[in-house]
Amino acid sequence: MPRHASIGALPNQWQPAASIDHAAHSAMNAEKRAEIFRRLHAANPAPTTELEYATTFQLLVAVILSAQATDKSVNLATRTLFADAPTPQCMLALGETGLAKYINRIGLYNAKAKNVIATCRQLIEQHGGEVPRERDALEALPGVGRKTANVVLNTAFGEATIAVDTHIFRVANRTRLAPGKTPLAVELKLLKSVPDDYKADAHHWLILHGRYVCKSRKPECWRCAIADLCEYRDKTRLYEDRTQ
Repeated sequence: MPRHASIGALPNQWQPAASIDHAAHSAMNAEKRAEIFRRLHAANPAPTTELEYATTFQLLVAVILSAQATDKSVNLATRTLFADAPTPQCMLALGETGLAKYINRIGLYNAKAKNVIATCRQLIEQHGGEVPRERDALEALPGVGRKTANVVLNTAFGEATIAVDTHIFRVANRTRLAPGKTPLAVELKLLKSVPDDYKADAHHWLILHGRYVCKSRKPECWRCAIADLCEYRDKTRLYEDRTQ
């Protein structure tokens, strides 16, 4: 059965929503943070993920393809791609033009095809066809930045990293869980403040919460499991109206 991993980000979405005032409050206290993750864990003890893959290599490719694309569109493409070219050697044999035919419904597919083929070549020539588990080696691969490396390190290798995409960036700032002006600032605060027992799955809980509950335009505070802990200023009226 294929496994899954979720990630996706749009570079032009890193600015926090206008209603988020970074200077107004400091991050929430440790007791609240612990309770947030206790509830997220209780609601979803083994958080599922949404990019389909069967090997670490396929996870890496899926994450590269997911930038500025939906997980759904990536999965539609990779189901056929991974069946036909499951390894770096097979995918390299496709070439950029051949690979592009599989992924041409994904945004920026030509640039992504170029990066994926170059990554396949580098994996074969420098790593024996295996995906390295060292951050520096991962980030040296074409099309792989810190966020993609964090996803692979966490999902494939079980390291307690947190990849900050737009969903996590939004949730961390809205709730005051780990406010920051940049993805890196949010990541470092989360790594420092998330309780150790929850750190391995924090990425998945937060991204799913942002994707399905704490949505960008209309957060569904009325059904949020952590609404009473969240410090989002524009949440209270909506929360109270829906629960009266």
